[in-house]
Amino acid sequence: MMSNILDMSFYEKSLWLLFFSLLTVSGIYFASVFPHTSLSVQPHQVVLMVALVVFLVILQIVGNTVLALLNPRAASARTDERDHLIELKSARRGSFVLATGVFCSLCVALRWEGNFAFVNLLIAFWVLAQLVEIGSQLFHYRQGV
Repeated sequence: MMSNILDMSFYEKSLWLLFFSLLTVSGIYFASVFPHTSLSVQPHQVVLMVALVVFLVILQIVGNTVLALLNPRAASARTDERDHLIELKSARRGSFVLATGVFCSLCVALRWEGNFAFVNLLIAFWVLAQLVEIGSQLFHYRQGV
């Protein structure tokens, strides 16, 4: 396991950091807002979402800074065509998930009163789309594509 971590590029380590921090922060958010008792998003839920986004940004800054300090040469390495191709393929998969989520959220908005279900389904698909995109990139890096 340790040799696998040492063999990873800076970019791949950064993707793992983003994947797990996004999973953790979104898990905290959804565990905090469910079960709900209101049909609409409440002000304290908006504050929670903003605070968690700020926490995610800080976590990424600190985490990537630590990764860069551990291996400054790898942190300054340029991306190549392979990296761009992996990003493109992964973005396509994530975009499909996001488009599906937007459609489902709009259907929910037409069916149920209030904005709670609409907003949280949209956020859930947004997070899922990012996780699919990042996960797809990690899969391609691990497969050596």
